[in-house]
Amino acid sequence: MTSAKKPSRVCFQLQIDPTQLDEYLARHSPVWPEMLAEIAASGRRNYSLFLGPGATLIGYYETDDDAAAQDYLAASPIAARWEAEMARFFIGLSGRPDQAATPLTEVFNLHDQLTASATNESTTP
Repeated sequence: MTSAKKPSRVCFQLQIDPTQLDEYLARHSPVWPEMLAEIAASGRRNYSLFLGPGATLIGYYETDDDAAAQDYLAASPIAARWEAEMARFFIGLSGRPDQAATPLTEVFNLHDQLTASATNESTTP
C-alpha cells in the first residue's frame, strides 16, 4: 500500500535593495503571463510574496514535490530569463533568486496541530 505524499509548505526570505523597491514592485504588477504559467506548471500553488520592513521579502508556496518543482523551473528558459532580470533587485544574493533564497523553518501550523489534536482525542480512552 502506498501512502499519499504530504504536500510541502515552503517559505523563503530575500532582501530587496531598498533603492530598487519601487521598480521591483512594478515588475510584479503584473508578472509575465508566461512566467505565471511556468510557476503553475512546476507544481507550485498558493504562491505569495509579502513585503516586510526594510524591504525584506518573504515568499510562500505549497507543492507536492518541491525538488521536482525546483528542477522544472531550473530547466525553464522562461524562468531563467525572469530570474536573470530579477537578480539585480536583491542584496547579498549569489545565483538565481529562485535557487538562492534563504529557506525559513516552519514552527507552527494550525491545520497540522488541529488534525493531530483531533486524532489524539479520538484515540484517547
